[in-house]
Amino acid sequence: MPNKWMMSLRRKWVLFQWTGSDLSLSMRTISAATVFSMAAFLFLAVCVAGAHAAENDWQPLVKRLVDDGFEQAYIESVFSDEEVVYSPEIMARKMNSLVEIKLSARKPSKARQPEVMDRYLNPILIAGAYAFYRDNRAILERVETDFGVPGEILTALMLVETKLGKQVGRHKGVLILASMALSSDFELVRPHVARKDLSPEMMDWLVKRTGEKADWGYRELKSLLTYALQSSRPVQTIPSSMYGAIGKCQFIPSSALHYGVDGTGDGVVDLFDTTDALYSMANYVKLHGWKEDLSYKEQLKVIYRYNHSESYAMTILAVSEKIRKTKEFFEN
Repeated sequence: MPNKWMMSLRRKWVLFQWTGSDLSLSMRTISAATVFSMAAFLFLAVCVAGAHAAENDWQPLVKRLVDDGFEQAYIESVFSDEEVVYSPEIMARKMNSLVEIKLSARKPSKARQPEVMDRYLNPILIAGAYAFYRDNRAILERVETDFGVPGEILTALMLVETKLGKQVGRHKGVLILASMALSSDFELVRPHVARKDLSPEMMDWLVKRTGEKADWGYRELKSLLTYALQSSRPVQTIPSSMYGAIGKCQFIPSSALHYGVDGTGDGVVDLFDTTDALYSMANYVKLHGWKEDLSYKEQLKVIYRYNHSESYAMTILAVSEKIRKTKEFFEN
């Protein structure tokens, strides 16, 4: 930042250092405005140094992305954002969760049967879901015609995923995925691993899983950057879940690219738009096997592909049935 103001501040800072041997003289001869200017210079210098340090953290990832075909100016602009700061805690959070799951699976216990999550059957939530269905009936009927997926199913998915599009995540997707991608070196993550009593066998497993998740994070980061470019949206502004899922349908970025549908016809797949999100969800469900006359068990298998949880799949079907019955009550 070599402008006249900065050069003036530098000269004043040199003067202050030169007269520092006699502090009382310095404070008498340097004006209050000059002291304020020097303080501002020091503050700015610290901020600039911090920004450069943060950018340097990302340099290996920046190089990798550029080598993979992204424009250097674009990638450097993304990772020079002062809010995009590497956080090894993001990977550690995921690893801590996986460790606890793996350790608990080793303990003898009575297998817990999957069950419907009753909190989503709350009458207030079901009333809100029916209101969403009613307000978006025209869109849902078009979607069902095009994909064969009932509107009640799509409404249930959006209720459970994002409270009908109202909660799309409070994290920065690019920061989440970039931090995971940069965490392939387990030593960056080790200080944040909660369990300090892991066996050598478990540590080997943890190191391996960290590398695998870092590879996953890098693939999803590339997909997120591509999605942002295609949708003309600054990637730093795209909110996500704590593990990088985006939009009202909560797709991971690679799914956004593969299953995303432009339902509005404006040439852009915007998963934060209700119409595009519903079309994309229907496309995903259809391509994973949904069709007419599926048995309950077959429906569960399809919905399970959206979120690998039997309880989740059972809940979606239960909510869908509640919406259908509510619709019949008010409309027949």
